[in-house]
Amino acid sequence: MKSVLLATTLLLSPVAALAAGAPAFDAARLSEHVKTLSSDAFEGRGPATAGETKTVDYIAKQMAAAGLEPGGDLKDGKRGWTQDVPLLRADIKGTPALSFTIAGTPQTLTQGNEIAVRAALTGQKQVSIKDAPLVFVGYGIDAPERQWDDFKGVDLKGKIMVVLVNDADFETGEGAFGGKAMTYYGRWTYKYEEAARQGAAGVLVIHETAPASYGWATVKSSNTNTMFDIVRENPTAEHTPLEGWIQRDEAVKLFQASGLDFEALKKEAQTRAFKPVPLKATMSADYAVESEIITSRNVVGRLTGATRPDETVIYSAHWDHLGVGQPDAKGDRIYNGAIDNATGTAALIEMGRAFAKAPRTERSIVFLAVTAEEKGLLGSEYYAANPLYPLAKTAGVINTDSLGVYGPARNFSSSGTAKLELIDALIAEGAKHGRSFSPDTHPESGGFYRSDHFPFAKRGVPAFSFESGNDLVNGGTARGEAIRKAYTKDKYHQPADEWSADWDLSGMTADLGMLYDLGRDLASSKTWPNWGADSEFRAARDESAAERK
Repeated sequence: MKSVLLATTLLLSPVAALAAGAPAFDAARLSEHVKTLSSDAFEGRGPATAGETKTVDYIAKQMAAAGLEPGGDLKDGKRGWTQDVPLLRADIKGTPALSFTIAGTPQTLTQGNEIAVRAALTGQKQVSIKDAPLVFVGYGIDAPERQWDDFKGVDLKGKIMVVLVNDADFETGEGAFGGKAMTYYGRWTYKYEEAARQGAAGVLVIHETAPASYGWATVKSSNTNTMFDIVRENPTAEHTPLEGWIQRDEAVKLFQASGLDFEALKKEAQTRAFKPVPLKATMSADYAVESEIITSRNVVGRLTGATRPDETVIYSAHWDHLGVGQPDAKGDRIYNGAIDNATGTAALIEMGRAFAKAPRTERSIVFLAVTAEEKGLLGSEYYAANPLYPLAKTAGVINTDSLGVYGPARNFSSSGTAKLELIDALIAEGAKHGRSFSPDTHPESGGFYRSDHFPFAKRGVPAFSFESGNDLVNGGTARGEAIRKAYTKDKYHQPADEWSADWDLSGMTADLGMLYDLGRDLASSKTWPNWGADSEFRAARDESAAERK
């Protein structure tokens, strides 16, 4: 009985706070949204599939039923429910022929096993690489402002870069990149971009679970499915013909065959003195690529502000997942994406319902469900580059992605360690709800650059991605971290990410109550939150100040 009373006492604080301001969110309705969106009928919600059509229709109908106005593209003077997002879609046709040649002996590589190669996003129809030299370039970083250059003038044209994931501070926790928290230089997206700038024929990222923050199953599913990119005028400026990952064990073999010690070279790569090292091996690749320009859609609901409708607060979440792809050990090919991110999409719909039932705020509120997050934040990138409502007059963005389904938490967090006044407001709001803020416990995973707030942030808009707490009322941080690790290992970006009737969504309803109060305060105010004085995003926000006068 004492343990039950203790749990009840711990729950009183967020519940009491909810009663004071935010409406009560319905856990059963949230669960039903997640169950529907992550069902096999939605085929993993892949962009430009039948699953997209069902998903977009469902979200739009639910937003309308919740009382929102359509907030998407203008057509014939009227807003629709969607924003068109043109994308390049690419698939490898058939089975790619991939091999290393070591000491004159070709060694076949199996797609999805030793290696995971993406369909080319350069627009080309065939990738044919014959005996391209492999060059180890450390972390593959060129950062003049940090006095860091992994390339040292080496010509990489026609060669394939072999790079480490994350950045040079991951293992030491200190150094040129500011410590344990991953910088953008640690993201695989940066490494692909840098390979293109270096003129390389391709790039292979060495997979290691800890610095990547996910296992090989995630790499396999994310890279061997249909690939997407925004439509670019010059795609070869951003992409090399071959982009992919290799298993760490395969990299170790390559190094050994070259008379090199992988771990020793990795330590060298963590210093400014590192120089590229040619490997005594080459790579060949041959595969056809089917590519076309398709149109996916963001779904946009809106509530027009009562007195300053030209000013906006955005709630966002991505609706997409990985669709139908490589089968898991059980033969399941549907990547349902229940937690990632049917939970955030359900939250977005119900947040809209709560605001629609309440008196209008002074500023307008947009509820933005974006496409193609799993393909590189493409839906949010497109919106931020082509905003339906001016970014200069967007007061803030609150993103929800992969919310907690295992009961209430004493704490909460946000991805990354960026300093901004909107986070200060979130912390203050959390205190009112009896919850404490915990800085990102895994900043080395680069979460700040992996969620849909980032395209807004890099353009100066105050934005963050909310993370449910890990200090669970039932089980504390020990249980919370165990759940996180098990999810990352066994479910993240895998078919096993499915809805469960056993979930406890009372934690999610508490999260939404807090985020509702935060957004309502912002949408009812005249304040314009900014970034910290030393933030790389501050200048862009300051430059837009004149547009708000």
